[in-house]
Amino acid sequence: MGGKNKQRTKGNLRPSSSGRAAELLAKECGTVPGFIGFGTSQSDLGYVPAVQGAEEIDSLVDADFRMVLRKLSKRDVITKLKAMQEFGAMCKERESEVVKGVLPYWPRIYCKISLDHDRRVREATQQAFEQLILKVKKHLAPYLKSIMGYWLIAQCDTYSPAASAAKVAFETAFPSSKQPEALAFCKEEVLNMLHDHLLKETPDTLSDPQTVPEEEREAKYYRILTCSLLALKKLLCMLPKNETHSLEEKLLLLQSQNKFWKYSKHSISQVRSAFFELVSTFSQLFPESMKTEAPRVCPAVLLSIDDSDAVVCPALWEAVLYILVTIEDCWSHVNAKKGVLPKLWIVLREGGRGLATVIYPNLLPLISKIPHDITEPKLDFYRTFFTSLIQGLSSERVLASHSECSAIISSFMECLRFAVLQNLGEGDEQKLIQKMLICDQLIPLLEAVLKETRLQTGPLFYQIAETLSYWETKTEMLNDDGTSETFRRLLSNFWDSLSKMCVFHVDSAVADEKSLFAISSMLQILQSPESSMKPSKRAIKIRFTDENESERSTENGKPVEVTSNSQSEILTSPPHILFLRKEPLEDLVCSLAELSIVYMREQKSDRHLKFLSALLNSFPCSRVFQVLLEQENDVSAAQTELQEYVKLQHENPSVRFLHQNLLAWLKEDWREETDFLVDILYSVLSCCNNNAERKNILDDLTKMDLKWNIFLQIIQKACSDTVKHSLVSGWLKGDILGENLVILADDLCYKGLKTTTTSSESYCSERWTLLSLVLSKHVKNASLIGEIYVERIIDKLQAALLKAKDLSEAGNTEPSVSFICDVASNFFSSVKGCLLIPSSEDLLFTIFQLCAQSQDATCLSDFLVHKLKHTWLSGLNSLVHQVGYMQKQSNFLHKSALWVKNQIQSSSMDVKSLQVLISAVNDLLTKLLEAGEQSSCLLGAYFGYITPSNSEWEKLRESLPIEWLHKPLLEGRLSVNSEHSGTDVKLCKRTTLPNHLCTAALLSKMALLILQDEMVFENPDAERKKMETIIAELLYSLQWIEELDNPPCQLLEFLNMLQVISVAYEDLSALVNTTNLLQILFSRSKESGRLWALVMVKLIHKRNIASSEIKQLYKMTERFFPLTEGNLHTVQSLSPFLPEEEKEELVIQCTAKLMTCMQTELFTIDGAFGYLAILNSCLNSGSIDCRELLPGILKIIMSWRNDSEDSFLFSCNLKEATPQLLGFNIEMIRYLPLLLKYSTLPLMDNEWDFIMCSTLAWLETTSENRSLYHLPLVQIFACVSCDMASALSAYFQAVTPASIKNLPVNLLSEWKDFFSEGIHTLLLTLLVKVTGESKDASEKSFQNSILKSLGEVLTYISKDQLLNHKLPAKFIAGQKTNLPDKLQTLLNTLSPLLLFRARPVQVTVYHMLHKLVPELPKFDEEDLKSSGDEEEESALSPPAALMSVLATQELFLENILECIPVGEFAVVQPLSEEFCFILGYLLTWKLILTFFKAASSQLRALYSQYLRRTKNLNRLLYHLFRLMPENPTFPGPATEIPDKDTKTFFTEELHLGVRDTAVLSSQIPHLACSVYHMTLKDLPAMVRLWWNSCEKRVFNIVDKFTSKYVSNVLSLQEISSVQTSTQLFNGMTVKARSATREVIATYSVDDIFIELIIQLPPNYPLGSITVESGKRVGVAVQQWRNWMLQLSTYLTHQNGSIMEGLALWKNNVDKRFEGIEDCMICFSVIHGSNYSLPKKACRTCKKKFHSACLYKWFTSSNKSTCPLCRETFF
Repeated sequence: MGGKNKQRTKGNLRPSSSGRAAELLAKECGTVPGFIGFGTSQSDLGYVPAVQGAEEIDSLVDADFRMVLRKLSKRDVITKLKAMQEFGAMCKERESEVVKGVLPYWPRIYCKISLDHDRRVREATQQAFEQLILKVKKHLAPYLKSIMGYWLIAQCDTYSPAASAAKVAFETAFPSSKQPEALAFCKEEVLNMLHDHLLKETPDTLSDPQTVPEEEREAKYYRILTCSLLALKKLLCMLPKNETHSLEEKLLLLQSQNKFWKYSKHSISQVRSAFFELVSTFSQLFPESMKTEAPRVCPAVLLSIDDSDAVVCPALWEAVLYILVTIEDCWSHVNAKKGVLPKLWIVLREGGRGLATVIYPNLLPLISKIPHDITEPKLDFYRTFFTSLIQGLSSERVLASHSECSAIISSFMECLRFAVLQNLGEGDEQKLIQKMLICDQLIPLLEAVLKETRLQTGPLFYQIAETLSYWETKTEMLNDDGTSETFRRLLSNFWDSLSKMCVFHVDSAVADEKSLFAISSMLQILQSPESSMKPSKRAIKIRFTDENESERSTENGKPVEVTSNSQSEILTSPPHILFLRKEPLEDLVCSLAELSIVYMREQKSDRHLKFLSALLNSFPCSRVFQVLLEQENDVSAAQTELQEYVKLQHENPSVRFLHQNLLAWLKEDWREETDFLVDILYSVLSCCNNNAERKNILDDLTKMDLKWNIFLQIIQKACSDTVKHSLVSGWLKGDILGENLVILADDLCYKGLKTTTTSSESYCSERWTLLSLVLSKHVKNASLIGEIYVERIIDKLQAALLKAKDLSEAGNTEPSVSFICDVASNFFSSVKGCLLIPSSEDLLFTIFQLCAQSQDATCLSDFLVHKLKHTWLSGLNSLVHQVGYMQKQSNFLHKSALWVKNQIQSSSMDVKSLQVLISAVNDLLTKLLEAGEQSSCLLGAYFGYITPSNSEWEKLRESLPIEWLHKPLLEGRLSVNSEHSGTDVKLCKRTTLPNHLCTAALLSKMALLILQDEMVFENPDAERKKMETIIAELLYSLQWIEELDNPPCQLLEFLNMLQVISVAYEDLSALVNTTNLLQILFSRSKESGRLWALVMVKLIHKRNIASSEIKQLYKMTERFFPLTEGNLHTVQSLSPFLPEEEKEELVIQCTAKLMTCMQTELFTIDGAFGYLAILNSCLNSGSIDCRELLPGILKIIMSWRNDSEDSFLFSCNLKEATPQLLGFNIEMIRYLPLLLKYSTLPLMDNEWDFIMCSTLAWLETTSENRSLYHLPLVQIFACVSCDMASALSAYFQAVTPASIKNLPVNLLSEWKDFFSEGIHTLLLTLLVKVTGESKDASEKSFQNSILKSLGEVLTYISKDQLLNHKLPAKFIAGQKTNLPDKLQTLLNTLSPLLLFRARPVQVTVYHMLHKLVPELPKFDEEDLKSSGDEEEESALSPPAALMSVLATQELFLENILECIPVGEFAVVQPLSEEFCFILGYLLTWKLILTFFKAASSQLRALYSQYLRRTKNLNRLLYHLFRLMPENPTFPGPATEIPDKDTKTFFTEELHLGVRDTAVLSSQIPHLACSVYHMTLKDLPAMVRLWWNSCEKRVFNIVDKFTSKYVSNVLSLQEISSVQTSTQLFNGMTVKARSATREVIATYSVDDIFIELIIQLPPNYPLGSITVESGKRVGVAVQQWRNWMLQLSTYLTHQNGSIMEGLALWKNNVDKRFEGIEDCMICFSVIHGSNYSLPKKACRTCKKKFHSACLYKWFTSSNKSTCPLCRETFF
């Protein structure tokens, strides 16, 4: 109980020690207590070395072992188990010397613990003992005698793993040869110990009664008793013979003890079993002593004969047999008739009580040893014995087990044969016994078997046949004792009785079918027992599938001849014995057949007909058929005439039977089962004289209108049996069957495809099965039917599939196609070389076509498509693996390749169709790759068939719509000066893919598959080039899609499909040589330009190709001249990748050529147009050092203006302008912004005039020609003109005081006063006109590009220019407004454009309105003055134009977002309709919030009141929490400084650019976050009010999101604004602490001093701001509380910043000091929301109140009394 650190009793100097106590005990007693245990057992020992000087002995044992050994003496099971496992491990790991130290203590521990109650401990003990033995080896010898007994007991442990471990340990210690010696060495000690266990020990002596429960004590005792008996047996068996006799004396002592013999009746079955095993051993080894103890042994064993315990039974019966053999007079010691035999009869009648397999094999030895005096009278004895056996067989327990039935039947037959042999002779008693055995025992047993189906599979019929064979043999033996006569009589009795029994069973109209079947089986077995005998395991012959079929029909090298079976065959017996069985058996068969035909004819009994079929199958002889014919006596005259005719035609009775009976039965339509009739037919055929006769019979049958099912069964039986096949082979190969099968195939296919009401499924199924069988089954490497008919049937199937392909209704074709698939699949997979037949290749091709087309085209179900695919893959597999394929060139590959080529190049395909086709071709190639050595040849040929020629590729490229050109032209990547029809054709109307895409995708997949397999071709270079060409074409297709503005959905599906089938840039890069590919693309770019140039650039980008490698392509820049379209586009595309010196060289060359340009060369590619295009590309791709050349180029352009003014499209109509002229102007306009950007030299006055005048003139042209914007070059002209205006605006906006010096004197003022205003006025009007013509720009991409350029210019418009607009007036009836007309017109014109479905317009309008909105609140000041004294809380609407737009947008947003829960992120597809609606909605709110912020505090109160009433803000907030992402991380490059906070949409400013399309996917989320940030900042009180009214889920989402991402940002901004505020208060100072989020305000006036601490919450501004008290001087407590409450109220309920709240509060306090009293409702001088003073006074108490407070008081209380005096308020 106490701990180590407890105070000890006085004088107790050392802690207690059990070891020391034991030592003192030994000293006091003067003796050594050697054993410590219970009772008298010397084995119950632990590790307690309690001897004098124990500590010295103890020290010999290793400390760790000492600890473990002590643990082993503990009582707890787990402790012992772990200790024993630890002991084993230590024995394994430690040195042998250390382990040897344990040996003196091990015997005591082992002897105790090996008998432990827990089986896991016993097992672990033996395993540890093995480790100990391995370590100490022979040093165990001195301790053997003390442990051997327990070791033997352990080996006999009832727990198998423990016994096994003990045996392993024993075998480890002693080799097999040494084990007897080891036991002999210890035999005395072992026997003494076992003697004690068997006779002296009790449960209480083996275990401590005080600590071990009684149940556990008894279990241990019974286990040790069992193990001791078995150990004694083991000892006796293993000892050498010469050693056993020395133990006889001690064993006699054991045998003389009554206690020992009582174990035979022990209650525990294991004890009884072990006892009987020991008795058997005693009988073997000490027969004399057993004879001496016979009076005890015999009753103990024989009287236990009815013990039915499964554990005891085997040992008991072994003991019984040993006693019968060893003790001759054993029956004299028991009363057999009263004590033993009745018990035996009971066991037999009960079928052995589930132990038949153990008991019954011992019955024959048992009855053979029973003396005659006990079996008298023999008749009764045998009758009782056999009757009991038969009775036992009928028990349900026996019937359920096949092995038990077999055991009883085998035992019955053995004992029957023994009984017959024992009672041979001619005496009356013998005859009676013989008759009784046959008639009263064997025949009843047979009858029982016939009635019970479960017994029919047993060995009875075989054993009867064997017995009959034995008796028949014995009849021929010439013995003097007359036994042969006895055996003849036995056989006669048997056949007579059997005949009666069989006739009795058959001669009934309701004969049991199972009994009839059993009789036929029995007769078949009796006819030829050897051939019917169950095969032994050794007789089984294994035949591999590729052995020739011919081997099946040969035996011992000789072919089996099929002859007329006119006699029954018993193959092994000699002829004279055959007769003994043949005659009675045939007589019996004839009588049974006769009975059956009678019942069949008179009562149409099907069961008798089936029985007859079985009989004829076993006995196909003429005599039986003759008997059957003789029964046809009482027939009509017509039938007699038929019989006479048949008799004349056919002498053979079997054929006559066929014509007179069997044909009629076969023709019966009502008959469903015909299997047994076909068996009769085969019996008839086997009785025919020759094959010709058989063929004639079958041909006649084929011509008759018989059911096809009959022929199916004939052929199935022929396929399963070579003998039957040889009977019908002539017919199978014949013409009549072949022709009929072809007609059948045609009929099936025709019916299946044409008729809507098809025949029943089973009816068709049988016929299709027949077709499948005759096509697929081969015998002896030849087809079942003639080859020509196989080919014709396949032709029919193929023709049917072709029709199925053309039919549109899947319902009719489904069954037929399904059956054709089954037939074809079977044919392809079963028949070797099947595809050498031309028609089978056509069939395969048709199936391939069906598999390679989408289900929309074929109208086939998923199930059928799956079946078809399986079928064609099976056929393809046969095709590529068939022998001799290369010698005969395949028709299939050629035809399928041409068909695929036609599909991809000529037909219209959608993505689904293409995917199906690619999948089919992929499967085809995969199979070809498996063709081994032939695969390269096959693949090469197939690839060659499909690949288009160069001219075909050219046609495919030309068929691609040229709409792609628009985007690169607009972006300036390519320049053209010729109009191309079709650039405005819309692809979105097409639902099919261009053929070029289909061809490139399919061939690329094929090429990649071949490259991945690393296939080696005969001509590798040619094949490689072919594949590189294909990859180049695929890149061309991909680039074409990429260049489209808005690719239709089918093209996006196509790209997705390429990813799915692994045909993408990433897949290509690993397998294709980039250098070769780049060379192909460069040469094509130089030749054709256009898209090839862009493909080349894409490849350079993707692979990061070095400039040195690019340089290798063109060597020097001179190779690009003279300019062609190809050269021009190549240079334009390569310009970003050219080295600086190369670009400078190009610029210098182009400048030189421009200077020498003739007037006629201005518009040509190899003239001014081309050189300007190259200049622009070089300048666009980065700065170069030739900047001083740029003004010179401007001078050249100006000189062209002077020489040819018509070449410049100034203020003119573009209808007449040529593409060359437009292209030339576009390149000039593109040059001017680059000049402004890169020129280092200042421009002259006249140059600036030229630039600005030209820009304005070009813009006028743009404005006047908006009807031509659909023409690509006009559109590009408009875009570059606007871009030029943007460049000018940006240039002048960026002018700094330093750079003004370089500009002409009046340039800036000219720009601002004239040019800028002219440009913006012109373009603002143009924007309104363009957007007015179409409300939707999403369909017209040409407008979108113009709108981007136009919008970008208008973002530079100034506020003054907007206010001085020249737009037509626009007013809306009923619109409330305080704005001037001009401003209202502008708002009414621009606000609706926020709904325009084009992002550039929305962003442009937003930027323009954003400049105006802050100016609007001042016009509402008048309303503020008028609403001051209203009783009702007044509200004021933000600008009506914006609010009407907002109302429309809210409707759209509700439709778009209503199904998405609040808090779940709605992903918006960029530039979709939804995107535009949401963008407009958020931009409108940004404008409203900007307007709100610009308003004064009083106005803000009115606006917020309006928003509260209309609930616009609530709807906004719900929408924002669907549009803001859960994690609003800014999608930029990772921050370089790791400590820096993560960038989010709240920390980063949103820059909305008109062209800003790079981050469209994140624009809506960022904008939503920006609006939420503004709302929280400018309308905190309203957001707080909304938040508090939300349901719990939304409340938590908002709180969590705001706290995590927004609060920190807003708090820092609020604190920062306090710190940086320039607002000065008279008498109040404000400071901020950013670390603690606190603002400290100190107010002082006269003697009064107040300090307030404002604390921002973690979820600011959702949570309430807390106001805490600092120092205060000269203020009453109540007043102080009021003021703190007021400040808290202002900060919570006013929509503004902390500084504004403090200013309001200070104003309130100041008014209080000025003498104005508080309103007694809100206890504040200044109203919290409308900032008014208390003005409404009560006439009674004279107190003043705020109007808004009184209004709220009256409405909420439903009274009109004064809040203070309760008088009526007037």
